[in-house]
Amino acid sequence: MEIYNEFAKWLDRLLTDNKMPESTAAFNFNLYEEAEGEKLYSVQLIAADEFDEDDEDWACSEVWTSEEDLFFIDFSDEADGDWKRCLDVVCGLIKEYLSNGGNAQILLDAQAVGAGFVDGEIEIISRK
Repeated sequence: MEIYNEFAKWLDRLLTDNKMPESTAAFNFNLYEEAEGEKLYSVQLIAADEFDEDDEDWACSEVWTSEEDLFFIDFSDEADGDWKRCLDVVCGLIKEYLSNGGNAQILLDAQAVGAGFVDGEIEIISRK
């Protein structure tokens, strides 16, 4: 539960301190592997001005990004701390935030909310 509290704090700050562009159609949580083999991952939030469930390149149409303000997840103490575990954990954190987060409505007002590694497929977590 501690990781959710830290994630919610990070996301609340981003959504409170930054006014999302009116052209925002969808949000994506970009995941990155920080160092190969080290089980350290980062999460970046972006807003995109388009959404097309059949074309994952929608997430490349950024109108806002948290840039280097990242949320880090360290699985170095876990035997199964691979990219799949990271994606599962992040999707779970996002789902929890969408249900209980202080600024969840900002995300829910968009056409979709997704998550995925920048070089992989996007998992759509919420859609209108």
